[in-house]
Amino acid sequence: MCGIFGYYSRDGRNLQRNVLQSMADSIKHRGPDDCAIWEGKGVALGNQRLSIIDIEGGNQPFISDDEDIVVVQNGEIYNHIELAKYVSDKGYPCKTNSDTEVILRLYEVHGIDFVEKLNGMFSIAIYDSREDAMYVIRDRVGVKPMYISDDNGKVLFGSEIKTILKSGISRKVNDAALSHYLSYNFVPPPLTMFKNITHLMPGHWIKVSKSDIHVKQWWNLSSITCEEHSDSYWIDQILSVLDDAVRIRLRADVPFGAFLSGGVDSSTVVGLMSKHMNWPVKTFSIGFHDDRFDESPYAQQVADLFHTDHTMEKVDLNMLNLWSKMIYHCDQPHGDVSFMPTYKVSQLAAKHVKMVLTGDGGDELFAGYDKYKHFFGQQAELDALQFESKYFENISLFTEEQKNLLLTEEYKRRNLNSVSSFDVLAPLFQQSAHMDRINKALYIDTMLLLPGNNLVKPDRMGMAVSLEARTPFLDVRMVELAFKIPGKYKLMNGETKYIFKKAVESLLGNELVYRKKQMFTVPIGEWFKKDLAEFTETKLLQGNLIRRGIVNQEYVRAMLTNHQTGKQNNTRLIRALISLEYWFDIFINESDLSY
Repeated sequence: MCGIFGYYSRDGRNLQRNVLQSMADSIKHRGPDDCAIWEGKGVALGNQRLSIIDIEGGNQPFISDDEDIVVVQNGEIYNHIELAKYVSDKGYPCKTNSDTEVILRLYEVHGIDFVEKLNGMFSIAIYDSREDAMYVIRDRVGVKPMYISDDNGKVLFGSEIKTILKSGISRKVNDAALSHYLSYNFVPPPLTMFKNITHLMPGHWIKVSKSDIHVKQWWNLSSITCEEHSDSYWIDQILSVLDDAVRIRLRADVPFGAFLSGGVDSSTVVGLMSKHMNWPVKTFSIGFHDDRFDESPYAQQVADLFHTDHTMEKVDLNMLNLWSKMIYHCDQPHGDVSFMPTYKVSQLAAKHVKMVLTGDGGDELFAGYDKYKHFFGQQAELDALQFESKYFENISLFTEEQKNLLLTEEYKRRNLNSVSSFDVLAPLFQQSAHMDRINKALYIDTMLLLPGNNLVKPDRMGMAVSLEARTPFLDVRMVELAFKIPGKYKLMNGETKYIFKKAVESLLGNELVYRKKQMFTVPIGEWFKKDLAEFTETKLLQGNLIRRGIVNQEYVRAMLTNHQTGKQNNTRLIRALISLEYWFDIFINESDLSY
């Protein structure tokens, strides 16, 4: 686990060394154990290392024996042991036990097609002097981030946007991204909030050379088709694949553990970990003093069941002092305040371990959210176009009508000509045309919500405290298996995650499997009415969005009044706007904030 950065200059000009060092320093939290920068003519690759595998021998970059190829990586290749044997048999033995060296040797054997052999989470940069070309590669579902900017012929890349900003490029707001943020509660990739920076899409790589920039999709989830099998078949497959996904994620040369919320996903991961370990799993959870939001008793129940070495810390519900820190580490606005408790549990775990396994991804693969149950319980008679329109409406934060009233006419006229947030979903609906409707919804969330928001959370909040997070549910074998399972097995008679819950009944017991799902959040909506009323009014009625002529003050005032009086629950809308205000403060106004 690391942070990587660099550039390829198509005119051969180099960035100054102090600029490269500034780029490195901006993501030191991702890898405080080592820093190295390799430079050539008009090209550089850098790495901030968090040492997890081969502590002594794994420092990056890795360079081929003939010095023609240079590699840096952020992430982990879980099948690196098997691949090391494979490349050795091909005549390219590894000199270390590092998974990054395995990448180098595989590239020597297969060229860029090597990426298809990787099982892991990764963003990788490879400079090949024989072609005078740079490859930048992102993992299949976007567990690891990677941002790209073409700045007047200098193509910059980095694990976080802030490292690209340190190169000195201009900061221009992407107004289309702002509009989409208001619809989705996050900025949907490949867009970012910066006009000249994009998010490399999951399962894609780019090749940058003097002549052009070539983009290729190297993994395509939509090629998976459903199969019909019995319940028992799917149960066996789920348990077998997930068990091995957990097993290979235990490969580490440092202390590790797991997040444990008491929910079915994290509990399953902990249960499977305990089968493969000869010592108690270290588990971590946070609790709240308000019973309405406190899951810690369920986490303790799982800890007792599997005899884990459990650490729980009760924290204050009010974490709003973390809001600006959260936005700083995310580089973009996110309206999801569960980032804050995720930061707290990461902070707790980082005192004891350098790596954790998490349950992220299970809800998106197996229909775990109540939004699926509510939507599909009401929409049986819709034709295809109605379904697409209604599903867009179902997942929207501000509806198109609300957004039209929120944004000023002048702002829309100047900046949002022909911008439609439904257009973000349209290609995903086309790609999933062969899927049943439940799997269509899950495909959209896997391709959009996971890389845009839900995987940003464990990556950025963990990396903020130099903690690696591994996600067994997002093993490529698990993802592909999940999309072979018809949707009717995932959402059945109003039961979310039907087939997955059946699969883990024997591991966890019925009480844990079928308890009501509890969201990992805080009662911020209540605070907006009283304790935070003045803060909210000042932030939103006198802030960046008003001053820049982006939103209508009277509409925002009415939204706040309706929330404070209990006429409407506008919690999510207010959260999103406050996050946007913090983003403007930090990244556009460049407030002097220390993190």
